[in-house]
Amino acid sequence: MASLTIGANQTNRTRGFMETGFKQDGLKIRINSPGADQYTKISYPVKYGVYSEIETENVVFQFNLNHEIVRARGKTASWIHPQEWLKRTMGNDWIYYSSGGYTGVFEAIGEYYLPNLQYPTNSVIGGAPFQTEAVDTIVSSWHTTVQSICNSANGAEERVKRFLHRAASVSPEALQQKGEALFPSQKERVTVLPPDARHVDYDVIPLNISTGCLYSCRFCRVKTGEDFKEKSRTAIKEQILELKDLYGRDIINYNSLFLGQHDALNADKELILFAAAEAHRKFNFAASYMKGCHLFLFGSVDSLLNADADLFKKLNDLDFATYINIGLESADQKTLDLIGKPLTETKVRQAFQAIRDINGQYENIELTSNFLMDDTLPAGHTESFYRLARQGAATLHPKGCIYLSPLAVDKPSREKLFQFNRLKTISRFPTFLYIIQRL
Repeated sequence: MASLTIGANQTNRTRGFMETGFKQDGLKIRINSPGADQYTKISYPVKYGVYSEIETENVVFQFNLNHEIVRARGKTASWIHPQEWLKRTMGNDWIYYSSGGYTGVFEAIGEYYLPNLQYPTNSVIGGAPFQTEAVDTIVSSWHTTVQSICNSANGAEERVKRFLHRAASVSPEALQQKGEALFPSQKERVTVLPPDARHVDYDVIPLNISTGCLYSCRFCRVKTGEDFKEKSRTAIKEQILELKDLYGRDIINYNSLFLGQHDALNADKELILFAAAEAHRKFNFAASYMKGCHLFLFGSVDSLLNADADLFKKLNDLDFATYINIGLESADQKTLDLIGKPLTETKVRQAFQAIRDINGQYENIELTSNFLMDDTLPAGHTESFYRLARQGAATLHPKGCIYLSPLAVDKPSREKLFQFNRLKTISRFPTFLYIIQRL
């Protein structure tokens, strides 16, 4: 058995958590292990935040500071790949991260690992890891394994025993209840996160400052269909306190905020700024183990064009790197009419130009946009995309990512991947696939 303390340079950010190690008959346990403290893009697995770990000859389980399982990996020959792993979200979804050959995945999504989801999404690439026995066994029986380890680690010191007991006491049913408590109303569940949340591995705290959206487009499968409505400051304050309690001790591992629901940019300027500042203060992001702070929100064409210019100046001055994702879908009128998006192509072009202007003006803000892709869309859709993303930009642009999403939600296909690669080649902006991922 070994015991040690986290290095002095990390003590303040971890509030003095002590790291303890334990080994016994093929069992290894590490408590309060300091992982990476900055999100990075690299071609090998990186585990973020302060976590605890149980490792046996067959599996590796990792737990957050609330003793809830958050990551897992198999070690036997039946595990798909030794550099791939499972992650459990706050909404209690399991995600399998696959390498997919690294280079191809990075070119497609801007990340080295591909999230494979348990629910239907707009997949273009990916496999079916949850159908393999090795992955299914961990998802379905991790808790039984933890309970067994808890009952057999007789030689461990008292602190290790307490950790095992607490980890074993957090059942799958308790995790499901906590996931449901994150969104008391199913109509307010985060059914889709901004694609820019990939920069922080989708580790965001969701704060709904509004519900519904402006358009209720006919093609959309992830929104509520309700009209846009702001929340009151009182409701937002109450929600922040509830979230702080829900995230508990593990809140130190978070540094990113998602202002929901589907068009937070349409909310009053002062409400947006109030919610961001209040959450930053109450969640104590300044003391987060993770370096930097990130703010994510969705916007629409009209909310962008109608936004007060002073909003972006004030957002730029906050202690956040802010990402605002705008749903454009198409700059072709026939396509807009076909998908039921109540906009003119002129407005879409104006919004695209506004995105470019804001990105060029503010250092701490990046506006990104979404476009559809599908071989059933009118020919004018691709032509209009070419005019915006190629002819309208004389040089390559480092900011202003464009995310492309298949119109149909179905299995991965070579045809869709070919279409994506063709559009990516056209674009002078960073262009990636939009993976519809929820919290």
